[in-house]
Amino acid sequence: MMTAFLKKYGFWILAGGLLLALFGKYLYLKPRFVQGEVAPPFSAPLRDRTTFSLKDLKGDYILLDFWGSWCGPCRQANPGLVRLYKEFGREGSGQKPGFHVVSVGVETNHQRWEKAIQEDGMVWPYHVTDTDLFKGEIARLYGVKSIPTSYLINPDGLIIGVNLSEEKLHDELTERLAAN
Repeated sequence: MMTAFLKKYGFWILAGGLLLALFGKYLYLKPRFVQGEVAPPFSAPLRDRTTFSLKDLKGDYILLDFWGSWCGPCRQANPGLVRLYKEFGREGSGQKPGFHVVSVGVETNHQRWEKAIQEDGMVWPYHVTDTDLFKGEIARLYGVKSIPTSYLINPDGLIIGVNLSEEKLHDELTERLAAN
């Protein structure tokens, strides 16, 4: 009796289980915050050991980029981030907002992280690292469970984009920085 049931419905049970597993993985890996939510503040040491706070950049647009030196897709995306930073990166003037990239290295090896920053030409000054991979303080705060993950934050500290492509980031920054 059970064999007849499995022959008749086994495929559908298996397909349903697979869909459920894929949906569960999607929910697990989905970024914690969405557009319109407030970006949680954090403080961390920069590469030169000075303390950086996300609040220091309030009033400017910020791309908060979670990446890893060991992550192939992250390393492939870095040249695009460098292009965006070279085109749009600037300090705010008080009347006009600026644009900054804040890189959060999800790492275990500090030297490999430093080397990747140099090799990829990541010239912006805001580099912090969570050396406990996804268990690090900043990764946990933002619910980052996979990389690359990025958040575009507006001058008021609201998230206005999550995991935007290089082209979409370019369009957003062109529109928003040209308007100011």
